[in-house]
Amino acid sequence: MSVQTASTEPTPKPRVLAQAPEELTNGRLQRLGEGVGKVVYASEHWVVKRKRSPSEIVALIALWKLLRKFECWLPFGLGIKWLERPSRQIRCLRVMLQGIVLIVPRSVWFTSHIGEVWRVYRKRDRRGEKLARVYLAGTPLVPERITFPPARIKVGAWPGWLMASEAIERVDETLYRRLRTLAGTGRFAELEGWLNRFLDTRQAGWQRGIFSLDAHLKNFGVCGDRVVLLDTGGLTDDWSEIEQHLALEDVVTEPHIQLGLGPLLGSRPDIADRFNKRWKAAVNPSAVRERWPADPDNGREL
Repeated sequence: MSVQTASTEPTPKPRVLAQAPEELTNGRLQRLGEGVGKVVYASEHWVVKRKRSPSEIVALIALWKLLRKFECWLPFGLGIKWLERPSRQIRCLRVMLQGIVLIVPRSVWFTSHIGEVWRVYRKRDRRGEKLARVYLAGTPLVPERITFPPARIKVGAWPGWLMASEAIERVDETLYRRLRTLAGTGRFAELEGWLNRFLDTRQAGWQRGIFSLDAHLKNFGVCGDRVVLLDTGGLTDDWSEIEQHLALEDVVTEPHIQLGLGPLLGSRPDIADRFNKRWKAAVNPSAVRERWPADPDNGREL
């Protein structure tokens, strides 16, 4: 089986600016979204991120576990809604839980299952950031990153301001939202084109020797005509992890359902069938190996 040779071209470095863009410092940025480990604030063209403290992350993990446990008891499907889309109520609950986290000794939390989840998350997040900076920075596969001297940025939510020395290109929208809009307006030819770009983006990542274990459609964004990876926390270059993940993928008979495309493609089983066939042909050990680079100097050869 052929294995492609790793590119020897250096990865482009982020643009370095003499000062932060004016749109970041002249106004107050609005909260755009949040994840387990970070909160994102945005101007018209750029986003900055505030990393959460360990106590915030532990509180979120504890809250997630509680909602999972009691979601069937909450009225109007609130548990599922809060899990899928964080709201002000979730943030209030997180603040309350964080107070408890700060009172209880760290040894209690970090020797529990919650602590284990936190350690796994932290390890994956750090590894993903490192891999993205080494192998993806400056490529079309991720939003552009710029750096500048530390600047005070005003934000429209707690803590009111933050210090930032880098910003990321703001995407037009998540890939899932783009697909949902196209399906809602009956533009299925365009929708299928974006699905093909999604797969092309994933395969381009494999050619650089990295694989995303977290390749859901809300973790990819649209920048012009590009599909880009948003959260790098699921990136790995460990082939044993990749094989385990691909073994799980192998038992999935309808990948479009797993990706949440069932409601969007309900009226177009032909597109769903074509996508499933292309996905199964691409997302398997043999196909990934064919695109993986060989680099014996740093142990990335398969």
